[in-house]
Amino acid sequence: MNRINDGTISYRDELVRKLIHLCSLSIPIIYYFISKEDALLILGILSFLALIIDLGRYRFPEFGELFYKIFGFLLRRHEKDKVKKNLNGATYVLLSAFLGVLIFPKIIFINAFAILIISDTSAALIGRRFGTKPFLKKSLQGTLAFFISAMIVIIIAPKLNNQVMEFFIGFCAALVGAIVENISNDLVDDNLSIPLTIGFLMWGMYLIFLPDLSVNLINALR
Repeated sequence: MNRINDGTISYRDELVRKLIHLCSLSIPIIYYFISKEDALLILGILSFLALIIDLGRYRFPEFGELFYKIFGFLLRRHEKDKVKKNLNGATYVLLSAFLGVLIFPKIIFINAFAILIISDTSAALIGRRFGTKPFLKKSLQGTLAFFISAMIVIIIAPKLNNQVMEFFIGFCAALVGAIVENISNDLVDDNLSIPLTIGFLMWGMYLIFLPDLSVNLINALR
């Protein structure tokens, strides 16, 4: 969330929300050391529980009242819409992680999901505090924060053999991810759109520019 003026929650609450969001960085870190099957099992259970809790707040008023009393200050306006019954960002993060692990090779998921966690946080905090220049739908400062932090993630995150082209692929994905974050809206949660877009783009570019390496993507770190 990178907006010049997002009045739905205060900057302090946004900071708390993003600090919690950063805890999700544990997902790609843990996945690096465990199998795809184990990751899917863990994420499947967590996603199911998150869905039950998230939908339960709409279905059961007393539970919803307790939920909002504890977590309400972290929710944006569209996440509290009792008509549309939108899921909250934390649930989308878990669903996104489950889908990402299911669809993508491990290396690609780790890069894409780490960008989501680090760069979405950077865009939100920089955009909310310093976002004065409009760019597309949000702010130039927030979008630059996303792109720069995403490039840093690409430099640090694991690759197949650290070829220059792998970093070029990652930087292209970082740029596209920054644009996707900028133009995202409440209809499509960016916790889904960012990692899925980055993941598909990276995988496609591996197939085009590094066809020999792309064969090894599926088995890498299995």
